[in-house]
Amino acid sequence: MKNHPEVRKTALVLPGGGARGAFQVGVLKAIAELLPSGSVIPFNVLSGTSAGAINSVVLASKARRFRTAIAELEKVWGNFRSEQVFRTDSWTMLKSSLHWFTAIVFGGNLVGVPRSLLDNSPLAELLSRNIRFPRIQVSIDKGYLQAVAVTAAGYGSARSVTFFQSKPDRKTWTRTRRRGISTEIQLDHLMASIAVPMIFPPVCIRGEYYGDGAMRQATPLSPAIHLGADRILVVGVRDEIADPPASADCPPEFPSFLQIAGYMLDTLFLDGLYSDLERMTRINQLLDSVDPDKRGGVSALMRPIDTMIVVPSRDLRDLALEFRKDMPRPVRALLRGIGGRGRSEGRLLSYLLFEQSYTRELIRLGYNDAMKVREQLVDFVTGKEVPRLFAPDWVQRDLGSV
Repeated sequence: MKNHPEVRKTALVLPGGGARGAFQVGVLKAIAELLPSGSVIPFNVLSGTSAGAINSVVLASKARRFRTAIAELEKVWGNFRSEQVFRTDSWTMLKSSLHWFTAIVFGGNLVGVPRSLLDNSPLAELLSRNIRFPRIQVSIDKGYLQAVAVTAAGYGSARSVTFFQSKPDRKTWTRTRRRGISTEIQLDHLMASIAVPMIFPPVCIRGEYYGDGAMRQATPLSPAIHLGADRILVVGVRDEIADPPASADCPPEFPSFLQIAGYMLDTLFLDGLYSDLERMTRINQLLDSVDPDKRGGVSALMRPIDTMIVVPSRDLRDLALEFRKDMPRPVRALLRGIGGRGRSEGRLLSYLLFEQSYTRELIRLGYNDAMKVREQLVDFVTGKEVPRLFAPDWVQRDLGSV
């Protein structure tokens, strides 16, 4: 099997999204079927955050056989149960509720300050069993892959930190509030990247505690660009269609804690992506307006980036509500206790519903949405000429005035 041509530097960027990460598996499943059997991974660079970091690292460890890697991802995501991600038993839920209540009432004097709402140690055990981290370096050494990156947020330094494993020619970088560190990717890096604030506990790496990488990731496309990509496929996990404005005759309900938490996760995981995309579109337009031979100064060091975006065609909040009953009863009780009733709970539920009924539907949705743009996907990942930006209509409209 031949390695990737050196001129081709295509990156796959997988943002965070909790249980919504199953949608990414569906899109990748479609790509795997569209490529010849036995193909190596069609991406030179993998960059992931939170749940996207898990998918990226699994792909990096199995880069030699892309279709096999996707089949294994689908097997795990398609058979998920919440108890494989966080403890869901009644006793644990009761202890968590009592711990938070006691800490608030007594100022943390009796029981100490809780580290998180949920205990995600089952996920650490699942990842430890299923990911062979040493195989990442094998993939890089054999030329199947050039780099893989996992982003986390440092609580002490208040920086977005991208831990990357790559060929020796990739250099570390330091920018305002973000940096890239060359290292061997391990389980701790994944657990740090998925440590959603308040919900999952922070992880200590080299003397600093880290949380979910999306918290400080104002430029989620940046790691892939630093690692050499000149075209980027982004598999997002939100459709971006806004809710209609509330009727003046119907006073709005006061937002519950659960509704606010879901809103924060939406902002945390996804808002930075579209801001970064807008910046990159502006830079592309400036670079394309000048003949490459006539670029000077800083512009001579910059390169245009082709981008393709695939996002769900359905509102995942509504989809999650269809499968709400499959959430373990103790967890549902805990969520109801903090205001989880009605449609307002759909946003947070769509991130936490690690149940196979929901994740299988997300995989199916991702597969179907990818197949709708199969020709463009194949052209993009096989290095053919593509538009600077291929994206859903709402993205094209938003960027039309840029």
